[in-house]
Parts: sequence; structure tokens; C-alpha cells
Amino acid sequence: MERYSYFIRRLLLMIPTLLGVTILVFILCLFVPGGPIEQAMAEMRGMGAGGGEAGVSAGGNGAAVGITEDYRKVLEKQFHRDKPIPVQYKIWLIDDKFGMARDSYKYSNKTVWQLISEKFPISLTFGITSFVLTYLICIPLGIAKALKNGTPFDGISSIVVLAMYAIPAFAFGMILKTLFCGTSDQFWDLFPIGGFRSENFDELSFWGQVKDQAHHMFLPVLCYIIGNFAFLTLLQKNAMLDQISQDYVRTVLAKGGTMKIAVWRHALRNALIPIATGIGGILSLMFAGSVLIEIVFDIPGIGLLSFDSAVNRDFAVVMGLITLGSLVAMLGRILSDFCYVLIDPRINFGKEA
Repeated sequence: MERYSYFIRRLLLMIPTLLGVTILVFILCLFVPGGPIEQAMAEMRGMGAGGGEAGVSAGGNGAAVGITEDYRKVLEKQFHRDKPIPVQYKIWLIDDKFGMARDSYKYSNKTVWQLISEKFPISLTFGITSFVLTYLICIPLGIAKALKNGTPFDGISSIVVLAMYAIPAFAFGMILKTLFCGTSDQFWDLFPIGGFRSENFDELSFWGQVKDQAHHMFLPVLCYIIGNFAFLTLLQKNAMLDQISQDYVRTVLAKGGTMKIAVWRHALRNALIPIATGIGGILSLMFAGSVLIEIVFDIPGIGLLSFDSAVNRDFAVVMGLITLGSLVAMLGRILSDFCYVLIDPRINFGKEA
């Protein structure tokens, strides 16, 4: 019962934490230059310089263009900037449903939620795929390195793992594009240069769609994997080495059990506890994706959307992404604690709290 109360308290604490994050970011967005009012005025100045007159007062030959005070007040009212900050935040929080119902400044025909819901499945696909492959490779490899600690296999695999870790994921992606995407006549043209799917994806058969999707995802997924590959592999190796040295493993061996039985039936569960810390982070990866990898491979996911929103000062989308990203990160922390309990039921967070 104490364990359940711990998770309930963690869920309840998410509410004030999320509100605190959104209040801070909301106030920062209000005072950062280049907001929607400034963008609208800059656009009108450009129209005035080209001969437009609506809402613009121009003098002389039109070279000097100014925005009338009435037009500025119209913009302030449109974006609720004529109201006190608490009222503005209340409108964003309640009336606009955490800003999800607001229109994007850049994509004026779409709301923030529509943009996020369009991009999220793409980042989710890459997040789940990379997560599953990373853990399927790193856990067995880490266990194998622990069992063969000090052997040539351990030394060679460590060199390869650390060499991959030393290469930034986006730089690795650029290398892969150069070698395998036909960007140069000197190398191979085996994979598409970017994108998530082919333009004729809907016209393909089922297996054709599977092949096309795998064809586009292969290189980006490799980049996703190397980001945590070395860390998880070495973490699993060290955790397994620590468990193998414990007395309970010696007891199993002393009773006639083999090392295979000692590892897979007894030591593995305890060795997985440190690995559980990274499971919660997969939620953030699924939601946010990787900005640099999506830019390199031109993948229209959440990462690329967040980059475009920041560059274009689309604060409505930025606020929406930060809000959902914070929520997902907090849920990920709780998921990590839940995985601890599943792996080792003896852990009782309730007593610690």
C-alpha cells in the first residue's frame, strides 16, 4: 500500500511542477523579442514598402514605413497582450487548453495540437525502433563482455563501442549520407537521401510499404542507436561483473550449478536494475526525437518542428512542445521507478519517502 501511495504522490506532484515550468516559460516568451506582434508589424512594413497601405502610414516615397498606434493596439488585443500577465496565462492555460488550441504563427491554418499530432507518430516510430534495437543489442553484448572480461573479444568490442561513442550522432549521420546516399559519384547510392517515406508510399503494396519504410529508416535508426549504445553496453557489463562477484553467485556455483544458471536465473535480474534508469528516458526520446538527426535526414518529426519553431519565433508551438515535453519527462521518471519495482519487488519507495 505504501508503494502505491508513493506513485500517487509522484503523480500529484506533477501538477504544481508542470504549472511552475509553464509559468516560467510563458513569462520568458512574453519578453523575448521577435514575438507574434513584432512579426506582424515586420510583415506589414514589408507590405508598405512594396506599396501596401492597410494599417500602415508611409511618408514620402514609401521608403519610411511606420505602424500606426491603432494597428499596434489591434495586434495587442488579438494576441491578448493588452491584458495583465496572469490573465494572459489563464487564457493560455484554460481557454486555449495549455496552448494546444492556439494557431501557430508560422502555420496559421493549423493549431499547435494539429502540428504536434502530425509529427509525433514519426518521432514515435523512430523512438520505439531505436529503443528496442538498442536494448536487444546492448544487454546481451554487455553480458557477453562481462563473462569474457579480459579476453580479446572484450578488448576488441570495447574499442569498437568507444569509437562509436566518440562520434556524434549527427556527424555519423552525415558520414552515412555521404557514403550510402549517392551524394557523391565516388560512393554508393543505396539509401534515400532523406525523408520518412517515398511520395508514392500509399500506392505500394503492404510489403512494398514495409520495405520502403525500412529503407528510409535504416540510416537514421543507426544514428539513434549509437547515442546510447556505448553507455548502456558498459553499464550492463559493469553491473553484471558486480553481480557475478557476489556471494550468492558463488553459492550457486558451490552447489554444482553452472555459470550459465547463475547468470541467467539469479544475477541477470539484479544486473538489470541500473539499466532500468534509462527506460523512462525513452518517453522523452519518443516525443522529442533528435533535432540534429532529423535535420540531417530531413525527417519531419517533433525534433525538426521544435527547431523550426525556435528559429521562426513560433512561441505558440514552442510553448506547446515544452509543456508536453515536460509532462513526458516527468512520466518517464515515474516509469523508471515502476521498472525498478518490477525488476526487484523488494524495493519499497514508500519507506524511503
